Amino acid sequence: MIRSELVLKLCQDFPDLTQREVESVVGAVFDSITDQLAQGGRVELRGFGAFSTRKRDARLGRNPRTGESVEVDAKRVPYFKPGKEMRERLNINEVAAEL
Repeated sequence: MIRSELVLKLCQDFPDLTQREVESVVGAVFDSITDQLAQGGRVELRGFGAFSTRKRDARLGRNPRTGESVEVDAKRVPYFKPGKEMRERLNINEVAAEL
């Protein structure tokens, strides 16, 4: 699902809201999560999961086109850890198949 599909789904679920209002809400949620991560924080959505950042050390990489070695700087990357409820919902079919 892409962002526009999410907006359309929410418009169907909440017909009293306009598409523009739903787009504003979705944008505000994503911006808030991004801003918090940029400040080094963590965002936890109960039942869904937690967003945080992880540090990647500097390393020696390779340019895939030329094969030449390239230095890659240290950086922070986003990380998502799914919550217990999400993991259970994703694996409900596997549990039922084992029975």
